[in-house]
Amino acid sequence: MSVTQDLLDPLLDATFKGFPHHSGPLRRSQMGAQGWNVLRGDLPLPIALIKQDLLRHNLRWMQDFAASRGLGLAPHGKTSMSPQLFQMQMDAGAWGMTFATVTQMRTGISAGVQRCLIANQVFTALDLQGIDAMRREHPGLRVVFLVDSAQQLALIKAWRQKNPSAQPFEVLLEMGVDGGRTGCRTAEQALELAGRLHNSSAVRLVGVECYEGLAAQGNTAQDQLYAQSLMDRVEAVARACDAQNLFDSDEVIVTAGGSAIFDLVAARLKPALRRPVLGLLRSGCYVTHDQGTYQRMMRAVAERTGCTDGLEAAMEVWACVQSCPEPGLVILAAGKRDLSYDWEMPRPLAVLPQSAVERDPAHLQPVGEDWKVVALNDQHAYLRGSGAAFEALGVGDLVGLGISHPCTTFDKWRWMPVVDASYTVCDAITTCF
Repeated sequence: MSVTQDLLDPLLDATFKGFPHHSGPLRRSQMGAQGWNVLRGDLPLPIALIKQDLLRHNLRWMQDFAASRGLGLAPHGKTSMSPQLFQMQMDAGAWGMTFATVTQMRTGISAGVQRCLIANQVFTALDLQGIDAMRREHPGLRVVFLVDSAQQLALIKAWRQKNPSAQPFEVLLEMGVDGGRTGCRTAEQALELAGRLHNSSAVRLVGVECYEGLAAQGNTAQDQLYAQSLMDRVEAVARACDAQNLFDSDEVIVTAGGSAIFDLVAARLKPALRRPVLGLLRSGCYVTHDQGTYQRMMRAVAERTGCTDGLEAAMEVWACVQSCPEPGLVILAAGKRDLSYDWEMPRPLAVLPQSAVERDPAHLQPVGEDWKVVALNDQHAYLRGSGAAFEALGVGDLVGLGISHPCTTFDKWRWMPVVDASYTVCDAITTCF
């Protein structure tokens, strides 16, 4: 089995959290043939899962969104770090994949990705050597990364002087915002750096990049003003670089697009320049979406775009009630090691009583409006609520939880079952964090 085949179809066993205790080792591709059902208790809980129909919907929806605006999609792979999901995103039509680090990119390349955008600054000798080695190893591989300072450029030039046989690195000029993360703060700073990049034999300037997501509020009026201001700056710098012949490629890349207000920047990724423009969206969380922050952001996107079939939450985490120690409090056997908690607490979705005759979705019961996970320990969730349904909860009952921010649930699981509408396992994905 090749490296790529082994990465896409790895061997799983009981050392993987959530893998059945009673099963011997299985290839990922064998999971769907086992007939396992999450609600029936065939997999140990807690378990994070992905709903197949909603996953497929999200893959199709975001690809269609980008294509309808004449844009390419370079999904951010750091969301899932799943070779199987990378493959699905590429099969759906993605231009390439985005990564945050050279290490992440190596996983993507091993999974078959041929176009890579590193949405971050690269400057260490080890990382530059890594990119150079991967380009030599994989003919046709394209790697583009960000530059935002003369200091970074000096480090790249120093490495290239020691490695003169290396091909120049393709780079994007990053525009930032005051108080934000990386990126040039002013047009003057950006154009001065663009001149340095153009005049350096170590790099080739191929476009302009920004990231708008950090300042997104979910308030359309505020978000529109912010996105317009940022993209006005990006477009002005792109036009100036074009007019001064500072780009070193026949096609200019203009890229932005997180998972919060991607629609507000999408319309600005194809500025009219003297040469063709490749506009790239880099949304990542769309692949499974969530039941929290991004769900609220999507409502605003839907209002702005008029869409009626937006992204859907495809990821859930199921856990058992393990204790009912006092009135109004139930302890679930899942915690920080299993669930996102960096933005919001998990959201209770449904209950399946242990007493249910048939453990299928038809017997799922709704949760009360006041049911809330109020705290997490490493392995425990504190669920509070009231009412007869809450008081009826007992040890062994199953509770489904929605999450906010899928990235930080993915990184807690080495694998996740993919389930059909009846919660029967039909496939699986693995992760490489």
